[in-house]
This record gives sequence, structure tokens and C-alpha cells, in this order.
Amino acid sequence: MVDRQDGRIEGFAIVSEDGMLADAARVMPASLKFDVDQKFFEDGLNRADVVVHGRNSQEQQPGSRSRRRLIVTRSVASVQRHQSNVNALLWNPVGASLEEALTAIGMPDADVGVIGGPEVFALFLDRYDVFHLSRAAGVRLPGGRPVFPDVPARTPEDVLARHGLVPHPVDIPESAKGLSIVSWRR
Repeated sequence: MVDRQDGRIEGFAIVSEDGMLADAARVMPASLKFDVDQKFFEDGLNRADVVVHGRNSQEQQPGSRSRRRLIVTRSVASVQRHQSNVNALLWNPVGASLEEALTAIGMPDADVGVIGGPEVFALFLDRYDVFHLSRAAGVRLPGGRPVFPDVPARTPEDVLARHGLVPHPVDIPESAKGLSIVSWRR
């Protein structure tokens, strides 16, 4: 695989104490929603040139519809235009590299923001420049959707550390009680 020389790859996730992104119905509960984290997330995506996610992941920010995005799927052979979103490509990582997908979307040196789900997050574990892991204290989602396929057998922090990332806590206002944000950097 060719190493990218220019663009950064950043991951963004908020999880429960047990490492879940969503509940058993694949819905992100209100208990994982914090204004401070939503602002952090939106600011991060505003820095990204291209957002990468699976078909079930989404962002509901003011600029969401205008963002360029790669939607990870097995339903296409390599890359293909999205039928209803002119800013999106469907991308199968088995059939095309990230570099090929970014070239196809017209941004070969793009800064990339990865927003999930578990398999999509796992695709980039050895390539993240930074992974921003937000955690909601006191929230547990038994049977939920994990941030990485290895969770809950391993903690999200253990998965990130095993892939060479080092924690750097982010200062957040005291008003965000119950929330922590750690930027795991290479």
C-alpha cells in the first residue's frame, strides 16, 4: 500500500463506558450527545476535505450535505458515483485503495475525517494521524455497536495503543460533566 504524503487521517467517535457507538438497535442515544462534543466533531469535520463512513454512519451538521464523502460499501466493485449525492462516492476498499478513491473524488491529497462504523474505523487503525475518542461516563449500552470490532474484548484505548497511537487529553469546559475527549496521536 502506498503511504500518503500530504493529507491527514483523523478519526472521530464518542463511545459509552463499554466502548459502544450506538445501542443494540444501532441508534445513538441522547446519553452520548454532548454540545461540547458535537462542536468538537463539527469543527473537526470542517477541517476535513473528505469524510469517510459506512452506510449506517451519518453526521447531522449544518454543512453535512455539502461535504465530499466516501461511503464504504461492499455493494460496488471499487468506486462508483452515489445515485443521490453528487458529493459522494461509494467505495469498496477491497477493489480500490484509499488513494484511488480520493483521486476519483478529485482530492488525491485530501485531509480525511473518518466517522465510522466499526469496520470503517478499523480500516484506518494503522494509518490514523490522530483518533479523537470521546467517552460518556456512566453510560453503558449492553449489546450495542462497538467502536472497533475488537471491542468489548479489548477497550478502545487498548486497540488504539496496540496500533501505535498515544493519548493526549483534550481540555474541555467543566460544563461538559461526564464527558472526556482524548486525541490519540501517532
